[in-house]
Amino acid sequence: MVERWTVERRLEHTRSLLLDAAEAVFAEKGFTAATLDDIARTAGYTKGAIYKHFSAKEDLFLAVSDRYWRRYFDTFAEVLSAATQVGTRELDEIAQRWRQLSTDRGADQAALGLEFTLYLLRNPEARERVEAKRFEVAEALAKFIAEGLEKIGGTLLIPPLTFARILITTTDSVVLGSQLDDIDLYRPTIEMYVSAIKLP
Repeated sequence: MVERWTVERRLEHTRSLLLDAAEAVFAEKGFTAATLDDIARTAGYTKGAIYKHFSAKEDLFLAVSDRYWRRYFDTFAEVLSAATQVGTRELDEIAQRWRQLSTDRGADQAALGLEFTLYLLRNPEARERVEAKRFEVAEALAKFIAEGLEKIGGTLLIPPLTFARILITTTDSVVLGSQLDDIDLYRPTIEMYVSAIKLP
């Protein structure tokens, strides 16, 4: 028997394909050069399909970023949830997983995050237009982090929103700095992040 998709499931499927396409096109062309037509064509949809889900290219970019942060923190939380303590082995494993996630994602994606930041700094009207959405992404990540830590009995020593913003602000720089200078910034950065977490 063929499963019938609900309207909601079809919409979510389309949104997921658009995000996959956007991630690929942004990585290939950069934020500024990428067009909604490129993204729609890559996804196999029309530009109208994008506007059913996202109001502008900036919103689409923020949704791609939000999906990445969730994958990143899921990886982090998975290691913590299996640990009875956070020692050298656990920190090494978290750093290794982050390094692998960054390798899979590619330095181009990290550079893309910085490109988007520069774009917003240079375009105050765009920054204003997406200010609420940027806050929404940070707030959603903060909630996701707090809930993830609660499941494993941990708590943050700083406000969750501050922690989320620190993750968003530093992650791409750690990836690029590690590659550019051929040094491992993952492990020391993980230690800084963990210093803001109280575990059971």
